Amino acid sequence: MMSYLLSLTIWTPIVFGFITLAFNKNDCMARYVALLGSLIALVFSLIVFQTFDPQQTAMQFSENYAWVPSLNINYHLAVDGISMPFVMLNNFITVLVVLAGFKVIKQKVALYNAMFLMMTGFISGSFCALDAVLFYVFFEAMLIPMYLIIGVWGSTNRVYAAIKFFLYTLIGSLLMLVALIYLYNQAKGSFEIFDYYRLPLAMNVQILIFIAFFLSFAVKVPMWPLHTWLPDAHPEAPTGGSMVLAAITLKIGGYGFLRFILPIVPDASRELAGVMVVLSLIAIVYIGLVALVQKDMKKLVAYSSISHMGFVTLGCFLFVGANLNTWALEGAITQMISHGFVSAAMFFCIGVMYDRVHSRNIADYGGVVNKMPVFAAFFMLFAMANSGLPGTSGFVGEFMVIMGAVQTNFIAAILAGVTLILGAGYTLWMYKRVVFGAVANSHVAEMNDVSKREFLILALLAVAVLVMGIYPDLFVAKMHASVGHLINQVAQSKI
Repeated sequence: MMSYLLSLTIWTPIVFGFITLAFNKNDCMARYVALLGSLIALVFSLIVFQTFDPQQTAMQFSENYAWVPSLNINYHLAVDGISMPFVMLNNFITVLVVLAGFKVIKQKVALYNAMFLMMTGFISGSFCALDAVLFYVFFEAMLIPMYLIIGVWGSTNRVYAAIKFFLYTLIGSLLMLVALIYLYNQAKGSFEIFDYYRLPLAMNVQILIFIAFFLSFAVKVPMWPLHTWLPDAHPEAPTGGSMVLAAITLKIGGYGFLRFILPIVPDASRELAGVMVVLSLIAIVYIGLVALVQKDMKKLVAYSSISHMGFVTLGCFLFVGANLNTWALEGAITQMISHGFVSAAMFFCIGVMYDRVHSRNIADYGGVVNKMPVFAAFFMLFAMANSGLPGTSGFVGEFMVIMGAVQTNFIAAILAGVTLILGAGYTLWMYKRVVFGAVANSHVAEMNDVSKREFLILALLAVAVLVMGIYPDLFVAKMHASVGHLINQVAQSKI
């Protein structure tokens, strides 16, 4: 089984997605079949996480078979310490998303769960693929389930948000396809991603390839100014869609910088590092200010996601801009994992309240703690994690990036550090108005505290946030050797 562990992790949820569709007239069975499929996939990903050797720099759990021999396209899978944690995170969040929709989704239940399961498999495939065509297929395939999730189960403007999300991502990825075809020709007919790491590309070519990859992955992150689809998509998406969108799909953009841009075009990355740092700081500071004035809870958390992901790109390009220190790069990866836990928790908390009041407006709440004390305690923990409180996962990645920034660009470190105050400001401002005070209206007065199912989801997310905050080495140790190997690859100039 170990020889096919990645395939099992990828294809189990996809197969169970099709099985779930067979129960389109039995909503109860569809829910439990989807939960079973997500749990099995999670078990496989946990086996990968547990048995992964953190001392090795080589790719592990490799599977390599001819797929389209005439074009030299292979079904090549493997993970290292950079990609492996995201596979585990992906499957963990999917279990919670299936549970989150158990009582809430009442229409097209089988299709809803099937879309999440299939998307989980496609996303895991993107993190595991080492063949460029295989990566591109998985990368594009995940758009279809998310498009349907937003378009079918979303809110009033769901169709507009779904189309905008789809077009932004598709147009960017088409440019990536052009770059991959060029690299295929330069590598003498190879689609192996690692073969592109050794190509001696001229600086002007590297810059063009950088731009093509950037437009694809920056939309996913999303980086300013390519972020405008996200504040539209989140408010319209159902709770599960927002959880996956923030916790997982944004991370594929950050992963693309690490797997493609930095090692394939290192000279262009160094040349354009200053521009990327500026764009990242704009995202961190400006978008943080935009979040302060939001009246919709989902929009506020959506903008906060853009600001938090700015730390990821800041870490990537502070790392390459000077000294090639591990603090910034490991901080960027840690921030992505932490943001996966925290953002999923924040969107689920908003979904819990929305299911009871059917409003996302901050002004429609107040005094929630009086009716939902258990929920308020969990929400406080996640709000503090979103603010970067020490002892929670939200602190670890941002602290590491700032530490890296101090070593390379002190002004960037100051700006990033000040933004932590903004994060605390907009998050705690929202929490205060929603949770504290007297009961504001009759809708809040009728709210009931969390159910056992909701408590389980909140408890699992709380454990993840606290464990990563208190013992970050559980994750950092897994990635350390692979990050060092990436640093060596980037350090070796091609021209």
